[in-house]
Amino acid sequence: MLEAVYVDTSTDEPAVATVRTGLPTRHRLLFVPLTEAVAGPGYLKVSYAKALVKEAPSIGVDDVLPAEQEEAVFHHYGLPYKPGAGGERQLARR
Repeated sequence: MLEAVYVDTSTDEPAVATVRTGLPTRHRLLFVPLTEAVAGPGYLKVSYAKALVKEAPSIGVDDVLPAEQEEAVFHHYGLPYKPGAGGERQLARR
């Protein structure tokens, strides 16, 4: 289930989403890029293998992505990480 969308701070375009996974008492949020994603009522289809998504960096359902872990999300999917010139974060939750 789609939980939140993070935008690229340099373009303000959707870049990454968190999806809820796990047992009802042990939910966690996994990060998945929105490249070529298709969203519809009650679903989000992404262009990445399920096994890769299951191993993605995650956070608890009430947590936020720490700045120091942001780069790991991009590296997990083999994507370039480009923080701002002043070290600003590349992602912002919307």
